[in-house]
Amino acid sequence: MKDIQSPISTVDLVETPNISGLIYTVRGQQIMLASDLAALYQVETRVLNQAVKRNQKRFPERYCFQLTRDEAENLTSQLVMSSSGHGGRRVPPYAFTEQGIAMLSAVLRSDVAIEVSIRIMDAFVEMRRFIASNAQLFERIERVELKQLTYQKETNEKLEQVFDFINAHAESNQKIFFDGQIYDAFSLLASLIQKATQNIILIDGYVDIGTLNLLAKKQKNVSVEIHTFSNTKLTATDINKFNSQYPMLTVKHTSAFHDRFLILDHKEAYHIGASLKDAGKKCFAITLLQEDSLLKELLGKLQ
Repeated sequence: MKDIQSPISTVDLVETPNISGLIYTVRGQQIMLASDLAALYQVETRVLNQAVKRNQKRFPERYCFQLTRDEAENLTSQLVMSSSGHGGRRVPPYAFTEQGIAMLSAVLRSDVAIEVSIRIMDAFVEMRRFIASNAQLFERIERVELKQLTYQKETNEKLEQVFDFINAHAESNQKIFFDGQIYDAFSLLASLIQKATQNIILIDGYVDIGTLNLLAKKQKNVSVEIHTFSNTKLTATDINKFNSQYPMLTVKHTSAFHDRFLILDHKEAYHIGASLKDAGKKCFAITLLQEDSLLKELLGKLQ
């Protein structure tokens, strides 16, 4: 098979760009792209590729290989790019290792190819020297980067945990329900009741079995104290049945309150605009009392 002969002599050789800037690292080895090599050898890229195809036995994969699309895209995103540019390719380019580049000079066999190949080999040698002389520095940089990545990962995980906790526990100080939102109201009231770990105090003038159905959502061993009007619809039988399964419920009679309040563990108090049994049947609101003094006054009124 006939080798490619370049018509350009060393007299016509123009100043070449910085070769070191055309050397990239792909698959853990240093390579140069066919287009850059063609520009250095002063031939068209297709001519160089054709020469390689006609001499495939001289270019095993460890000498020359085609980049994958991902490798080509990653290469175009690197900060240091050759002046020829490698963007917008339909077909991923071919890459040549140092041995492959040395073989190219034998295939092209021109004065230009020989002279440029010498410069390229010198560039590879110089780069290896630089890497070797700065190996300790690179190792330190890698350790620092690894620590930073580890710290960033741990920080991100902790932030995610914080945000997850906030999302899981955050609650609005106020919530309003409109006609027909019976399930939504029931769900919120049940979630509030489940927050209590020791005791629940409900101030509601109108209670019935529906009220007990909500209070049954409480945690085990949480006591319940209801303050309601004397004409309550709850009977002694209702209370006994509740206590047989969800102890301990106590009902006290009072006419001192017009509004409804739900107090959890003597720490949180909610003003509720409707009786628990009617929650969601008409528009009403639930509001968390912000002032500790209001909670103390409310508890004091119950004594």
